[in-house]
Amino acid sequence: MVDNGRAAAVSEVFRQLGTPTPGGIVCTADHASNAVPADIPLGIPAHLLHEHIAVDIGTEAIAELLARDHAIPAHIAAVSRLVCDLNREEAASGLVPEASDGHPIPGNVGADKEGRLSRFHRPYHSALEQWLEVAEPALILSLHSFTLRLATSDAARPWQVGVLYNTDDRAARIAIPMLAAEGLNVGDNLPYSGRDLNYTMNRHAEAKGRPYIGIEIRQDLAQTPEDHARWAHILANIAQRVASALT
Repeated sequence: MVDNGRAAAVSEVFRQLGTPTPGGIVCTADHASNAVPADIPLGIPAHLLHEHIAVDIGTEAIAELLARDHAIPAHIAAVSRLVCDLNREEAASGLVPEASDGHPIPGNVGADKEGRLSRFHRPYHSALEQWLEVAEPALILSLHSFTLRLATSDAARPWQVGVLYNTDDRAARIAIPMLAAEGLNVGDNLPYSGRDLNYTMNRHAEAKGRPYIGIEIRQDLAQTPEDHARWAHILANIAQRVASALT
């Protein structure tokens, strides 16, 4: 059982809520925080830290509820993706973004990428790797959110939730019809493809043979405490049913 959602481990880079049990379900949230350390000036207007370029809106609250109320422990990022994108390969051009959705990030131009890797990226993934090895989960729920529309694109994004995967679609194939049965418009590897953007799950799930569901929630549907509670309930239910179906 989860220890009432209390933090089992905390650092500058991540929080871990709850205590995993072997054969259970765990959650990861790579983009849950908009925190920026005081010694890393990004040079952007403060309001942008509350936009999608800095944080996956709603995911922190949903992950906390999953840990507190649904016995799904969570490994939650504690630093903004604008400081270091934890869901990118170490050599990825967007690891320390110099621009995001049309907004320049001047403080990242010429940034010490190796320093950001050492301080944020590697500790996050090292801790996650150790946590998962102890947890031995039956299923990983990877939690993200997406915007209704990008500022740099006119393309509509009608899906209410997306299910992402790369080569291992075992859990995704089960989860997609379950989510559709909830009355949701479900994107199959949309609005992003897990074949392109899936670093954390590629490393910690696919490479280890661990089943996972990559979830993208549309951010306009994850704004309020009521929204967060609804999604936590839906995802906990789906994850538990998927895990049972996989055994």
